[in-house]
This record gives sequence, structure tokens and C-alpha cells, in this order.
Amino acid sequence: MATLVSINIGLPQDVAWHGRTVHTGVWKAPVSGPQMVRRLNIDGDGQGDLAGHGGEQRAVLVYQVESYQHWQEFLGRDDLGLGAFGENFTVDGLADDEVCIGDRFRIGGAEFEVTQPRVTCFRVGMRMEEPRLPSLLVAHHRPGYYLRVLEEGEVSAGDEIVRTRRGPHGLTVAEVDALLYLPGHDRARLETALDVPALSPGWRESFRAMLDDHDGAASPAGVPVSPPPAWPGFRSLTVADVVAETSSVTSFLLTGDDVLPPYLPGQFLTLRVPGAGDPAPVRTYSLSGGSGDCYRISVKSEALGVVSRHLHDHLRRGDRLEVAAPRGDFVLADGTEPVLLLSAGIGITPVLAMLQRLASEASTREVWWVHTTHDAASATFEDEVTALLGRLPASHSFVFYTTPAEPLAPDAGIRAGRLTAEVIAGLGLPTDASAYLCGPETFMDDVTAALAAAGLGPSRIHTERFGSRSPINPGVVAAELPAPHQPPGEPGAGPEITFARSGLTAAWSDAYASLLELAEACDVPTQWSCRSGVCHTCVTAVLSGEASYDVTPLEPPGTDEVLICSARPEAELVLDL
Repeated sequence: MATLVSINIGLPQDVAWHGRTVHTGVWKAPVSGPQMVRRLNIDGDGQGDLAGHGGEQRAVLVYQVESYQHWQEFLGRDDLGLGAFGENFTVDGLADDEVCIGDRFRIGGAEFEVTQPRVTCFRVGMRMEEPRLPSLLVAHHRPGYYLRVLEEGEVSAGDEIVRTRRGPHGLTVAEVDALLYLPGHDRARLETALDVPALSPGWRESFRAMLDDHDGAASPAGVPVSPPPAWPGFRSLTVADVVAETSSVTSFLLTGDDVLPPYLPGQFLTLRVPGAGDPAPVRTYSLSGGSGDCYRISVKSEALGVVSRHLHDHLRRGDRLEVAAPRGDFVLADGTEPVLLLSAGIGITPVLAMLQRLASEASTREVWWVHTTHDAASATFEDEVTALLGRLPASHSFVFYTTPAEPLAPDAGIRAGRLTAEVIAGLGLPTDASAYLCGPETFMDDVTAALAAAGLGPSRIHTERFGSRSPINPGVVAAELPAPHQPPGEPGAGPEITFARSGLTAAWSDAYASLLELAEACDVPTQWSCRSGVCHTCVTAVLSGEASYDVTPLEPPGTDEVLICSARPEAELVLDL
């Protein structure tokens, strides 16, 4: 008979870690006497990051005495007190390779249901001062699991644990964990897992994403694998034409020595521009159009933009540029639902490429074009947009000038004012549409919120942000960070690492354990969760160069991708960060 050995609770606290502050509830300690278990947690307990822990599906975390014994031997530790793995219930019995998703248990006066394995998270490694631990929990098939509270009630250490129902299909916690995080994802077993009603929504979403990967094996950890780039590294393209769109925006048409590979509307090019600095700076620019024999980028000259000003001042027809292949997952998806293309300023470029594709296919989809800019002098591509919309049988156009220099003609089809939430609500946009947004940070934050308020679901709203990707740093307390900069201290003696989106090149130093640590030292925005090569949240495109791993990831990323949390450079690297 399985037994509840210990009940462990702890409220979230702010913990200093690597120069940052992490808000976490991973520190748990045993408590004595009966404890009341409620729908969201145990009285007196709490979770710091509700995006990854806690909530109805993850109310109680379970870990086993047998796993403690395993880790004491494997890690050579004799300091593992109960609650050290952040669990609420330490139990004797109920191993991960025996308990199934959907199993139900009666403990004291409460009843529970198993919903998912533990989320791979760096905080358990932080708590144990063992950074490898998130990876080890998966590799050793000992993750632990979460319970949903079906019936609230009191429980006490020493209570017997009685299984009241077996989960359908007999999918164990260890097997479900391996389906997500380890190679060899069996598509039939993924489908079986989705047939277990108790499986939590987050894991369902990941498994569906894996099954939707029609091009091959299921995506590691549910993170889509980017297709291999059309060519490795950088290749030389020729400037076929230079077109001044406005006083501040210039388009450059680029051709190759042969027909260029096709691109997906919404993708970007990465340019390395030797004449603009030393080392040669790298920048990314959205494709604003093109055809089988050319790509087009449209660049706004910024007062502090070293590369944009260099391109405007010096790039001429016949010049050569070093260009990496089209990349990016902000792309127009196939479908029949309405399409909303919303942009501000130079953010017009990727959605213009989408409009071109829709027009070239004579799409019958309903297309809504919404663009905002300062005035007529800053408006780009107006004639082109008008012509493209005219080729679509179900198009709508709304253009806003925020500061028009002169009164607008009533029949101009242009409105004065800003694209506020109230304005968006009054446009009558269809709520079953797919929306694509590009523009400054505040524009996209405001419009995203307005679209959600108007009834569009989050999965229907797609954004492309200028510069660095939006950070994902679970549990780290938000703080104002400076712009990306050189790391503190003496420059490294290793190969140069270029963060393309951030416009920064820094020399590698072996003082850093990973590319992620170097990026953090430079305040380059990063995305990560486990920090040990499991969850693939940190997967990053390699534009050129090579990296290696001190410890091989449990499942490697795609071609020309790297898990920066556990990789180090082999030579000069250019990363899509």
C-alpha cells in the first residue's frame, strides 16, 4: 500500500540568482498535522510562476522516496531533505513508471487525479544547486507528477493512498514525459495520449503541435523545427536596383547568380555589411516583396542606425551584399479564414509581402488592410497597396494618418487619428480571422490587446517585432534592462559571437558556461526555461558558424539550430538573437 510520507508547503519568495531576482515557490518544507487541500493548492502553499506551475491542473506536485534514494546515490548527496525537489507530497510507492495519467487516488479526506508529469524547469536545479537536474529528471525517467483536486479535504502524513480508478490506455507518467522530451516520438502513442481526458491542456497543445508536424518526425518538446535554410551561412547577392520610396525609406532589389529560392511571405533576410563597421555589423530586414529572380527589402534610415544609414548612403546598383537565407516563422498561413494585415510605419514590409502573395494567387479570402503612419510624406507603397487590394475580390482598406500635415479629402480613403482600441472595435473586423501585426512595441502591444478585446483568440494573433525577440525568462522578476552591450570585464579571447537581431558582436570567453550566459551578460533578450537542453524553449537559428555541446541534448534541435542554454561556439557564430 502506498503511503503519504510528508506534506511540504512554502509560499513564493524572491531569491537572488545570477545577478537577477527569481520569484519562486520551489522551496518547500514539511509540515505536521492535518492539512486542508483545496482546488488550487494546499492551505499555506503557493506557486511563484503560475504560467508553468500551479492552477487547477497542477495543484499538487508528487515525488517519491524511491527517487530520493536514487538521486542520493547518483549525485552523491546526503543532504536531500523532504521537499527538496519542490514537491508537495512525498510518497512511498507510486513510481513514475507505474502511475498513469488519469489515475485517481483517495488520500485522507480528498480525492485526486493525475494530470501530467512535472514541467522541466530550471528552478528545481536552482533549489538543489544542480543545474543539470531538469535534464536528469527526464533522462532517468523520474520527473514526478501533478495532481488535480477532485474533492477537497484534509490529508495527513501517514495516510494510506488508495487508487480509486485507473487511467485509460495505461499511459504512465514516465512514458508521457518521454513522449514529449525524448527522441523517437511514437505518433500512435501521441494520439493515444490525446485520448486521455485527464491530460492537462498544456500537454495536449504540445502533443497536437507534434502531430501537426507533417514533414517528418514530431517536433522535439512540441517546439516546431524550422525547415533547413535555402543555403547555409551567407552568400553574395547583387543589388539589381535601388528605389527611393520616401525621403527616409529605400528599397533594394537583390538578385543572385541563378534563380533565388522562394521565400515565405513575412520572412526576413539577414545582411552582413562589412563597410558599415568593424567587425562587420549584421542586421535583419523583412522582405517587402520579390519574385523568382529577386528579393526586395525596404530599409528606413534611422538617425542612430549605423547600418541603415550606410545602406542609404553607399549601396548602389551593382554592389554586392552578404546575405543569409530567408528565415522566420512570422509567415502567412494557408487557409480560408479572413486575413487581417495590420502595421505601423516601416512595419508595413512583412505584411506587404503577404498582401502580394494573396494578390498573386487571386485569393478569395476576405482581406482587411489596416495601416497607420504619420502623414502623406511618410506613407510608403500606397499605390502598390491600392493596386494589390484591387486584385482581391473581398478586400477592405483602412489607412490612418496620426499627424496629417493638411486636412484630408473626404474621398481619400484615409482617416486622421490613431488606431486606438475604440477605433479597432468600430472597424467591424471578423473575429474568426487570422491577424498579422508588425510595428513598434507599443503599437503591437496595444493592437494585440484591442484585437483580443474585440473577440480574437490569442492563437489567431501573430506578431513580428523589430529587433530582438520577446524574452521568455520564467519566474525572473521584471526589471529595466539596458540596450544590448559588450559584456563586463576584459574582452574574451575566443571567437566572435554576433547577435544579429540585437546588432551586437562580442568575443567569446570560456568564463561563460554557455552561449546563453554570454547573451545574458550582454543583456541580449533571451528565451529559456529548463536551461539544461530539454525543453527547446531556447532553440535559436544559426545563421553561420558552428557550436557544440559539453553534454549532448536529450534530443537535438533542427538543422542550423542550436540550444543556446547548453552550447558553446566552435568558431565564429552569427545567431538569430
